[in-house]
Amino acid sequence: MFEKFTEKAINVVSTSQKLAKEIGVKKVTPEILLLALFDEAKGIPSKIFKSYNITHDKIMEEIKKYCDCSDLQKNNIQNLPFDDEYKEILKNTLDLANKSGNATILYEHLFLAVISNKKSNNIKILDDLGFDIYKSKNLLEKLVQKKIKKLYHPEIEDNRETAEDNNLKTTDSIFDSEESAKIFERAVSKLSTSNYEILGTEQILSSILEDKNLELTKILNENGVTSENFEEKLQNFQSRQAEYEGKQIIFTPNAFKTMNMAFETAKELGSSIVLPEHIVLGLLKTKCGIAYEILKELKVHDNDLAHSIIKPIEKQMPETLTILRLAKEEARRLGRNIVGTEMFLLGIIGEGTGIGGQVLAELEINIKEARAVVENLIGFGNEYYDKEIVFTKRAKRVLETAWELAKKDHKQKIESAHMLLAITTEPDSLAMRALEQLGVDAVEIKEGVKKFQEA
Repeated sequence: MFEKFTEKAINVVSTSQKLAKEIGVKKVTPEILLLALFDEAKGIPSKIFKSYNITHDKIMEEIKKYCDCSDLQKNNIQNLPFDDEYKEILKNTLDLANKSGNATILYEHLFLAVISNKKSNNIKILDDLGFDIYKSKNLLEKLVQKKIKKLYHPEIEDNRETAEDNNLKTTDSIFDSEESAKIFERAVSKLSTSNYEILGTEQILSSILEDKNLELTKILNENGVTSENFEEKLQNFQSRQAEYEGKQIIFTPNAFKTMNMAFETAKELGSSIVLPEHIVLGLLKTKCGIAYEILKELKVHDNDLAHSIIKPIEKQMPETLTILRLAKEEARRLGRNIVGTEMFLLGIIGEGTGIGGQVLAELEINIKEARAVVENLIGFGNEYYDKEIVFTKRAKRVLETAWELAKKDHKQKIESAHMLLAITTEPDSLAMRALEQLGVDAVEIKEGVKKFQEA
């Protein structure tokens, strides 16, 4: 039977025999198995015991109430035998493993078998110690549930787009960045010398190219886009038809799309302000408008230019950019092209150096246990994905909230603390469900962030 036990499970059994010998009983009982489970507890099981302030000595005191202490004696037997109830528990672990779809018997199966056995005194002992058996049993059952393939991400239903999702919240945010404000001032002034009243992508990119001091302008020049050749190409456009694919608004429809994408790009690159770099990246992502058509005529390669723009940003190592990169890697590891809030959580833990990661570390949450919980929550998708990695709508809301929190803190970059706090604003998210299973709630997180920020 023991050939199906994992090393951790075997260690519990061995420890129970050792403890029985030290205590001086003739047989190993379920109560001593409970004590061994405590001594060998690590990770989430350890947190379960700790949450009820249970210690080795407290369990030992309770055991003494139920064993015949007058019969205690020194044992020289190498391996003490198990009593009948202990054997029944070992037999039940095999049934529990089969029900959860596991080929091996885990530490958690032993724990479940012990708290499910009504013949021993363990339920009374735990009850006297204030242990919530029902709540702990549910958590342990989730931990041992065999990982299964799920084709769809649980948060994918949130991804139904509405008309308002595509609307830019406010153009005022564009001017939070001094560089972008100057660019738009120049772009608007260009309208007064033209026959147009609505700002298009061509005026925006032309204004960026005019600022020779911008690092972005140098990158564009290196990729074959100069103010001179852009203006030359622009003169050849006799019509603005390429700018209009929808109703007229403050921006042309395609400039509006570009600015929407610039906002999304800024957030994904960990910035709480829209910079000229984000606008150009937004233009490359939307692939529409006169400015983009000119870039194509200048034989600019989208990926090469985007890489040249992003590379200097990556060198600054913004926390959120690292978190999102790690989140995407975690999604790929599970065979998914969708990043939900749970992947953000793994990204925060993986980044580690920011306040968000430090708070979770202090709450004793590590990447290994968090991954196990997330795997149980969402399962595995297809093994390979050629599609682009996308965010669930709920994940986008978290990113939006993090953006707003960063602006409220007068930070130019979104930090891991903002990401973690933003997750707590989505109580029904997979990230919060994972944190709950890891024994942490929103209040602990908020208090932890506050403590680190005030330090």
